[in-house]
Amino acid sequence: MEETPSEIIGIFVGVALMFLVPFFLLADRNDDISQLVVSNATAKFTDNIIKTGTLTSEDYINYINELQSSGNVYTVDIELKILDKNYAQRYTTDGYTDDNGTHKGELGPNHYYSIYTTQIEDKLSNAEGGNNKIVLKEGDIISVLAKNNSMTLSQSIKNIYYTITGDDLHIIAASGSGIIAINGAT
Repeated sequence: MEETPSEIIGIFVGVALMFLVPFFLLADRNDDISQLVVSNATAKFTDNIIKTGTLTSEDYINYINELQSSGNVYTVDIELKILDKNYAQRYTTDGYTDDNGTHKGELGPNHYYSIYTTQIEDKLSNAEGGNNKIVLKEGDIISVLAKNNSMTLSQSIKNIYYTITGDDLHIIAASGSGIIAINGAT
């Protein structure tokens, strides 16, 4: 009779372990699957732009839909660094004067200007003549970052367990970047 309270506690601990541990593992597994979906979608999206030299509204919409298929809400940040059309054409003031008195300067560095997500979305949605694409040149740089905005079950459980706000938790995210390898078709 004296062991009854400890047996009851033991039964509750056993039941908790039998049901809660698999539940926690399943929640983590769902986050792992979401991470895989986001990583693959971001890599595929970025690689396609690098290989074709174009960013189309159809590709962008398909990318967003593929992210949302994981059941989470994502923030997508895209940055295009466009190589200046007159890149490396400017001469530096350094250099030398040859025997004829002509100044021989050195070619200057490449110059980039950036276009960000909202500008890209505007260009893709407001294109005239149904030409819903951004044509890139060889040497342009693309950078894509997708981050989870919604709280997943696994993150909620970890918040309860660690009693923290969630800012320091693992967030489902993926990034991809590269230099455009080919001039895009117009």
